[in-house]
Amino acid sequence: MTAPETSRRRPRPGAVRRFAATENMGALALLVATATALVWANSPWAGSYEALWTAEMGIHVGGIDLTLQNREWVNEGLMAIFFFVAGLEVRRELDMGELRERRRVAPVVLAALGGMIVPIVLYLALNAGEPSARGWGIVMGTDTAFALGVLTLVRGASPPVRSFLLTVVIIDDVVALTVIGVAYTSELSVPWLLVALALFGVVLALRALKVRHGAPYLLVGAAVWAATVASGVEATVAGVALGVVFTAYPPARAGLRRAGAVWRRFRMEPSPPLARQAGRAMVRAVSPNERYQHLFHPWTSYLIVPVFALANAGIPLDGETIARAATSPITIGIVVGLVIGKLVGITATTWLVTRRWAGAFPLPLPWPALVGASSVAGIGFTVSLLIADISFTGADLQDAKAGVLAASGLAAGLAWVAFRIITHLPHRLRSAGSGRLAPPLSDLAEPVDPDVDHLRGSPDAPVTLVWYGDLECHHCAAASTLVDRLRETFAGDLAVVFRHLPITEIHPHAQLAAEAAEAAARQGRFWDMHTTLLDHQDALTPRDLAGHASALGLDTPRFTADLEARRHALRVERDVASADDSGAAGTPTFFINGRRYTGAHDHAALATAIRRTHQMSLARGESSAQQPL
Repeated sequence: MTAPETSRRRPRPGAVRRFAATENMGALALLVATATALVWANSPWAGSYEALWTAEMGIHVGGIDLTLQNREWVNEGLMAIFFFVAGLEVRRELDMGELRERRRVAPVVLAALGGMIVPIVLYLALNAGEPSARGWGIVMGTDTAFALGVLTLVRGASPPVRSFLLTVVIIDDVVALTVIGVAYTSELSVPWLLVALALFGVVLALRALKVRHGAPYLLVGAAVWAATVASGVEATVAGVALGVVFTAYPPARAGLRRAGAVWRRFRMEPSPPLARQAGRAMVRAVSPNERYQHLFHPWTSYLIVPVFALANAGIPLDGETIARAATSPITIGIVVGLVIGKLVGITATTWLVTRRWAGAFPLPLPWPALVGASSVAGIGFTVSLLIADISFTGADLQDAKAGVLAASGLAAGLAWVAFRIITHLPHRLRSAGSGRLAPPLSDLAEPVDPDVDHLRGSPDAPVTLVWYGDLECHHCAAASTLVDRLRETFAGDLAVVFRHLPITEIHPHAQLAAEAAEAAARQGRFWDMHTTLLDHQDALTPRDLAGHASALGLDTPRFTADLEARRHALRVERDVASADDSGAAGTPTFFINGRRYTGAHDHAALATAIRRTHQMSLARGESSAQQPL
């Protein structure tokens, strides 16, 4: 590829897959840490477990003293970084993801809220009038790492299901952190809270001044965290607040050009100053949101969350503890709230809001997949343990932790059963409700226009593949062969559109080649010239192009006159502008029915994506075809 691929209006699916892949591996680390904590807390060395996590460490600066137990450093310090990453993910979804279209995401938001309210009601019903009612917030959240890991293990992680669950988790995190900040703050120091808000204002000022270096943010962010701790508000709130500050956007072509220009200068004259300039230019081409996610997300998934589990999941599992937990309203309330409440709350709320009298919102998923995803949402581990630690002490805390662990295991088992049943359902039942799904959000800013675009196949084909290419790009030459194979595979069910995206800073002849293809199109021979140019990428000078035109039997004087007058430059610019608006910064970039494709550029992967898109369009009644591909 000639430049990074991205999408202006939604997060890159590749980025989402990497996020999910990191969470899946993080789930394994989390599982190992949880098992280690349980074994350690029930071993002959159990005393060392509590001794380690209750030992105190402090920071003393002048007259300021911040002393916390090791467990508190983990829960309020390291976990603030975890929620900083969660805040980054929230902002990315708001800027470029599913949350950018408010009506479309409304049923998911309402379903997530229902998936929090019903568990709370069930928990409070089992703990009404008791001090244990304070733990109602434990049943609100869904653990991102465990949920995505289980979703993968049960083979239910199709892109729509994963996207739905991620959106639910993001909403859960936002609401849960708001609840922690409001409902679980017992002693509030107003002066320190004002200091924290003032320092947060400094962060906003740094963003407004477009300060790009990370050091000022690190220093001020650490001060915001310390002031938040001193104020009595849970410091995790500071983490998510700082995360949502950093905007997400795709690399702009201007930024990529600057980075490329500095890199070429460095290539000609490799020196430390130019190396620094090249590094800064490349960093500035990427949004701060993606930079900080790339930096911190692996640390939170592979270290911070597992350490949190190690510090909090260790509870005695002796007969007395298990017997008490089995009858404890805290444990029962958490299990019922998470396992049953999440499933019922998400599913029932979705049913309600999709009724005509309640707004007739579109379904986010077919009903069976929705039920499966709702069962996975009952895995509430990280946030649940965090709120449990805030809410309870002693035996009540042990009962709460036992409930969280039991609920997470039961929800995972329920999800496995649900998706096993779904895979064995007949297609008619498995796709129940598909006709009421909202059409996918389009990443393609400029819809296909058969009167303007270069199209092969029927405009009414159920699947349209749009690809942006550079006629001097070697990867595009290989992509052209791949696209031809796809057309043979799918015949009349696939239409192909080519759009120009000459990367002139890398390929000096690409712009002229694109205009040559348009000059041939004026004489009805676009695709012939397109193929010829890709086959002869080492022969793209004006003289070469005139030779190609002559070989194709074109009116060569007319062709040459068009090139010299640059009559088709605006037509090429139209494609380039649509590429910019669609976030297609590199070549080749593929869109399948308007959705960005970021899988492997091979026949098997693309064919699978095309078949999946065709089946989805059939389910929505968008195609006149009668059989799946």
